[in-house]
Amino acid sequence: MSIPGEPPRGVRVMGILNVTPDSFSDGGRFLEPQTAIEHGRELIAEGADIVDVGGESTRPGAREVSAREELARVRPVIEGLMAERDESGAVISVDTSKASVAAAALRAGASFINDVTALRGDAQMVGVVADSGAQCCLMHMLGDPRTMQRDPRYEDVVSEVKSFLEERLAFAVREGVREQQVLLDPGIGFGKTVAHNLALLARLDELVSIGRPIVVGTSRKSFLARLTTRPSEPHERLAGTLATSVLAFERGASVLRVHDVAPAREALEVAAATLGGRWTASSPPKTPTS
Repeated sequence: MSIPGEPPRGVRVMGILNVTPDSFSDGGRFLEPQTAIEHGRELIAEGADIVDVGGESTRPGAREVSAREELARVRPVIEGLMAERDESGAVISVDTSKASVAAAALRAGASFINDVTALRGDAQMVGVVADSGAQCCLMHMLGDPRTMQRDPRYEDVVSEVKSFLEERLAFAVREGVREQQVLLDPGIGFGKTVAHNLALLARLDELVSIGRPIVVGTSRKSFLARLTTRPSEPHERLAGTLATSVLAFERGASVLRVHDVAPAREALEVAAATLGGRWTASSPPKTPTS
């Protein structure tokens, strides 16, 4: 049994920091750099192990932005977070598919690249990852953000997503990326129906069997609203987010990407106490006094 406050071993919470005017949940709220920096600090204070800074929305139908515009949004935020980073050890991630943005973000202090195109969006990205040694998350997406939700179809979504992730991992390794740098994301909501999303969550252990850490992001996504009798806006989907995050944790997810860090962390602590056996490497398990 775990001690209150102990997160489960090997599981990290990634806090979402959208520096965009058009993200589906919080677009525009953190567009001003100082506001974004303050929110990033809040995410870290709430227990975020990773803060994922994104300057281009990937919601369905989102417009593309230039590398220059994207970098102008994310670089001051990353620099601000690094300038005042405390002893929490939180990692700063950049959510981008552009090699020039990733490289500049790494120079500013980021050490994690979250690429929703799985190194397909920019031919130079794999070199940036290989040369930097940064951690990199490769995500499955059917099509691109502008087309991904137009009647997505699969014969077997889990098998097809698994094959895709295995192929992208192999590609990255062939191009000089160390396997230990790579995390994999099934891309919940990225070219998937409600049924596809549920199948991926239910059979997540099949993706875990690839042998690399699995990132799962269900936070505030529209499929959660379709599973309940009460219509909801994105900010009202916390319960569904927590339910799916705990299910993903139970099935072996290593990183949970969420907007609401504090409740997600609390839910994982309770789940870890119930399930047992997964502890922080730095905090060995102890027996609670009560």
